[in-house]
Amino acid sequence: MSATLPGIPEFIDEMVARHQFDREELKAVFETVDYRPQVIAAISRPSTIKPWLTYRAAFVNARRVKLGLLFWDKHRAALRRAEKQYGVPQEIIVALIGVETIYGQQMGKFRTLDALTTLAFDYPRRAAFFRDELENYLLLAKAQQFDLFEVKSSYAGALGIPQFMPSSYRKYAVDFNGNHKIDLLDEPVDAIGSVANYLKEYGWVKGGPVAVHAQVSEGCCSEITKIPRSLADWQESDVVVSGHLSPQESARLMDYTVTEGKEYWLGFNNFEVITRYNNSDFYAMTVYQLACGLKSARQVN
Repeated sequence: MSATLPGIPEFIDEMVARHQFDREELKAVFETVDYRPQVIAAISRPSTIKPWLTYRAAFVNARRVKLGLLFWDKHRAALRRAEKQYGVPQEIIVALIGVETIYGQQMGKFRTLDALTTLAFDYPRRAAFFRDELENYLLLAKAQQFDLFEVKSSYAGALGIPQFMPSSYRKYAVDFNGNHKIDLLDEPVDAIGSVANYLKEYGWVKGGPVAVHAQVSEGCCSEITKIPRSLADWQESDVVVSGHLSPQESARLMDYTVTEGKEYWLGFNNFEVITRYNNSDFYAMTVYQLACGLKSARQVN
């Protein structure tokens, strides 16, 4: 039982003092929380430690494209409206939801309260972060009238169709279907608007590039510095890209290990915005490549 984890009594004190929670009710809540060692195991071995091609294949595949096209067709009006309002391309929104939950099919199997409590009080490396998310979850549940013990999430406590952390849910989720309720657990239209709002709030530039494949001459840029440079600077270093892009666009050079060796890409501002959803170049690239696959498939169909 998680009620015995060090730090919970002090956390209850804070919630009572800061947010006027009922002390006895919170004590009763934590007495019925389950400690989940599986959560610690899962967060200790993130999927991004897999080789790039293995990681990519799990998300950029025929199944996610097929289901993504169905999702896109079903919610095409909401997606068009989100793109117009927030400036985020429809395929990016669809792809992100596809990577996160296969369009709402896999939203997590852990009780949110169990997962966040376990991480907040038994994962020292990020305890402060998860303690904050636990606080936000309790506030969110109070505002949304969630049953604390019914809502399921990922092992990290990410919620609903777009897998928002509780703090993001409270800050960036929007009532996009106009029913006077924000619901990312069951309402795809709210998820669509909320994903677009999240990306815009983190700096998405309408019409801006995300990433481009780069040709790198042998011996050039053997050490990827991860420091953004202008496209003009990269081209002076014999990095070649196709397309019509402003020489002033800033980008990072990234490499991905593929069967033939290294594949190089330049990632621009909008690529960095996707990493604010999940701080991984693997993640952002899978979202982008799935988006490209969805857009191409939709044009063919």
